[in-house]
Amino acid sequence: MIPAPNSLGFAKPPSETRVVVAMSGGVDSSVVAGLLAREGYDVVGITLQLYDHGAAIARKGACCAGQDIHDARNVAARLGIPHYVLDYESRFRQSVIDEFADSYMQGETPIPCIRCNQRVKFRDLLQTARDLGADCLATGHYVQRILGAGGHPELHRGADPRRDQSYFLYTTTRDQLDYLRFPLGGMDKPDVRRLAEGFGLAVADKPDSQDICFVPDGDYASVVAKLRPEAVEPGEIVDAQGHVLGRHDGVIRFTVGQRKGIGIAGPEPLYVLRLDAAKRQVVVGPKAALARTEVSLRELNWLEAGGIPAAGREVTVKLRSAQPAVAATIYPGLSPDTARLDLTVAEFGVAPGQAGVVYDGDRLLGGGWIARPAAAAGSSAAA
Repeated sequence: MIPAPNSLGFAKPPSETRVVVAMSGGVDSSVVAGLLAREGYDVVGITLQLYDHGAAIARKGACCAGQDIHDARNVAARLGIPHYVLDYESRFRQSVIDEFADSYMQGETPIPCIRCNQRVKFRDLLQTARDLGADCLATGHYVQRILGAGGHPELHRGADPRRDQSYFLYTTTRDQLDYLRFPLGGMDKPDVRRLAEGFGLAVADKPDSQDICFVPDGDYASVVAKLRPEAVEPGEIVDAQGHVLGRHDGVIRFTVGQRKGIGIAGPEPLYVLRLDAAKRQVVVGPKAALARTEVSLRELNWLEAGGIPAAGREVTVKLRSAQPAVAATIYPGLSPDTARLDLTVAEFGVAPGQAGVVYDGDRLLGGGWIARPAAAAGSSAAA
């Protein structure tokens, strides 16, 4: 008789099911390890050292820093599970940090956390888990993996809308989703902290990470300036007709849709319309000039079998992580890795380099990076 599936979906006892848990040192991944260890799974904790351990040792509230590695090691000891620290610093620099700096140099507004999930955690770490003979890789993300038609896994928003992290996981492929597990997807944060207290974990009241791990205090410009000194060259602030209105000290200090901190007074509020990195120009204008009803996506990842219908599909889309999803129709692009979104109502401040993440209700269908408008892409502008 085939045994009933265990809580992770495998037809064998938990004790015969090996699970690698990606342990960042925070409360979420620590509770995942605790839950699985309590159920009797063969749990192995892995923490990635993603950037300089010595420089990071004093920084709290950022994943994969020195203190967090120390915390993850202590949690593993408390739970009685093996724990390994893997040096992924060079991979992280090449796959995430360098592109982050280059994207800002091109006048975009990048999201390195998505690239980290795509190129490090769900690629390199996932392969390491396979090499260790694990049946799956579990993380502390607040998303839900739900079996849909035919028993194929789907990715859905986390049950707690305040914690949902699906936007940052849109690059997850169908093959990766087969292997991944998200035990916290149906929980909210207070419940997770209570579980951590019950497990006797010192990280139960540890603050959530607020910054990008390699960007101290959210000062993106300083990090980019250190990596690419030419990025802080001064330039002009101009209106849409090219009239010079003022000066700036680096295009990396601006993002499309920005209103505060421009430093130009006028009869009406001015917003950043686009960034021309080649000319070192910040183009500003009234809010109405930001209106977009069409958005192109590049590097498309689509989770639904069959692809996007040629006649289009009605969806909702998030154009920034902190903004609510809006109604749209998605159409296939001119190449398999592109798509076009026709927004039902115009949106303002759609920024190249951010992600357009597409949903059907709570189900994540896929998404892509927001591309520059055709007119800007065909010129030197980096709007």
